[in-house]
Amino acid sequence: MTHTLAVIAAAPEWLPAARELAVQLGLELLQEIDPTQISQYPYVLRRGEMLQLCATGRKAPGPVTVDFVSGAAAHRRKYGGGKGQQIAKAVGIRAGFRPRVVDATGGLGRDAFVLASLGSEVVLLERNPVVRALLADGLSRLRAAAELDPELAGVAARLQLSDAIEDSVSWLQAQPAESIPVVYLDPMFPARGKSAKVKKEMAAFHQLVGEDLDADALLEPALAACYYRTVVKRPRLAPWLAGRKPSLSLEGKSGRFDLYTRHGVPG
Repeated sequence: MTHTLAVIAAAPEWLPAARELAVQLGLELLQEIDPTQISQYPYVLRRGEMLQLCATGRKAPGPVTVDFVSGAAAHRRKYGGGKGQQIAKAVGIRAGFRPRVVDATGGLGRDAFVLASLGSEVVLLERNPVVRALLADGLSRLRAAAELDPELAGVAARLQLSDAIEDSVSWLQAQPAESIPVVYLDPMFPARGKSAKVKKEMAAFHQLVGEDLDADALLEPALAACYYRTVVKRPRLAPWLAGRKPSLSLEGKSGRFDLYTRHGVPG
């Protein structure tokens, strides 16, 4: 990662924060420079009001950020379909029942935010230090916005980034049996070649972070740690995680949720 990524500041006033981030992640600080003018690194973390992961060069796609306050996240929170969404059905959310969820493959936190918006307490696990930095930044801005918005305050209170930095397999193995109501898994799946409909900026993100080569190893410790069910999000035509047939699958146009049940959720 040190050969592919550096830290820059969006403006002079952000240099102290950029320097602190560079030290934290063990990356070089390039100070204040436009990402399009950088050639020695394919990616930079741009520290400003919003932390951005930017591809560099003149034809680079847009930045990747974690934004729980505006844009797509805000639109889905307000108009996404509530408890009628497939992810809500997969987790088991219904009137009077909003299970606590451990999202063991936190990523950019989009699904976790949806679940927290629907009333579930969600703990995010993320081992990649760059993705953790993006998540922490998004959560910080969410909590700042929540001070002025009571609706966001409830969501922010239910969404937490775990301090654990070890891989999720080890973390799940350390949990008592049946101690987590729902474990949610959305491991990074390999790109599907030219037919893959992935936004350019997310393709850059996938290239930097890489696929989850140990994804199959997540299933058994997740099943041991969960009480109600483990939910696995997959592309629609992807094989079952670890080759294990789920109890039930909920299919959509491009993806599906595989459910591995232990105990039935309250009716």
